[in-house]
Amino acid sequence: MSRIVVFGATGYAGARIVAEAAARGHEVIAVSRTAPYSGGATGVRAVTGTLYDPVLLTQLAAEADVIISAIPSRSHDDGAALPEALPMLVQVATEAGVRIGIVGGAGSLLVAPGGPEVRVAYADVLPAVAMPEINTHAELLQALRATPDDFDWFFMSPALSFGAHVPGERLGRYRVGGDVLLVDEQGTSAIDGDDFAVAVVDEIEVPAHRRQRFTVAY
Repeated sequence: MSRIVVFGATGYAGARIVAEAAARGHEVIAVSRTAPYSGGATGVRAVTGTLYDPVLLTQLAAEADVIISAIPSRSHDDGAALPEALPMLVQVATEAGVRIGIVGGAGSLLVAPGGPEVRVAYADVLPAVAMPEINTHAELLQALRATPDDFDWFFMSPALSFGAHVPGERLGRYRVGGDVLLVDEQGTSAIDGDDFAVAVVDEIEVPAHRRQRFTVAY
């Protein structure tokens, strides 16, 4: 079993990743910024703090096999952004031998092989308030790809329809793609939060995307 630290443990994706990992018998440390994790999963240790705290990050990395970031790429409180924290994350994770997993967004996926990114192709329908977060996720992915080869990471983009605003139903299945948006026969790109969490923990248990972005959808 792995020792897994999840930052953003009370969010939509983070809470589900914590629950799925704990249900499979992994040791989980659930980190949240304010209110401690209280999701009810057994075998979970709740910690209050942020990924931007180098002391806490170093302490938790020493205990972990994998660190998952399920936090927004841009903080809504102090303007902090994950790309700015990446050098510290690279240093801490490399020294500790920890794998890093990032829950990203769908905006940087391509709509078709060789085509434009989702954030460009659908710019006229994507809410303007979401664009800073979408763009920062894309910036983070570019920065990850430029990190030293001994920094082990994966970046997981959900389907286009994903989140608390579009709750789905756990189906117990998913498809895996690379940099291109996955759609079903009806042209829908969707994944439920529970099935997304299953895919995250599957990647932790059987790593298949070292230093890669991948996506999951029905």
